[in-house]
Amino acid sequence: MERPHLIEFSKVGTSSLGYLSIAQNSTLPFRVERVYWTYFTPDSVIRGHHAHYELEQLIFAVSGNIEFVLENVNGEKLTFLLDRPNLGLYVPKMYWRTIKLSHSAVLLCLASQEYEESDYIRDYNTFKKIVLN
Repeated sequence: MERPHLIEFSKVGTSSLGYLSIAQNSTLPFRVERVYWTYFTPDSVIRGHHAHYELEQLIFAVSGNIEFVLENVNGEKLTFLLDRPNLGLYVPKMYWRTIKLSHSAVLLCLASQEYEESDYIRDYNTFKKIVLN
């Protein structure tokens, strides 16, 4: 089973002119089928609280800071901090997530599938009962 990990994308430019980072399907862990972003999340809100049966994601903090706590069905927890726009977090299927964003954070997600409600596991106890082969 794939494990979550950080992917650092190269940046082109200078501090006086700014930077550009590029992601394209040939350099990503999956083919992108959907893109979405969240923003203006109050500091007091914890987002996430779900997992996916099949969906894979690559997530960026294009602005601000985002902390992810990911948990697999065996109870192993991993914490990641996204604090640079050229740093992406690969989130494979079957990881429960909680997400804490700074108010200025913009979370950009590249997803492997179009939105499908049936792919979501929204109940933590249901998630913990899943046994992977």
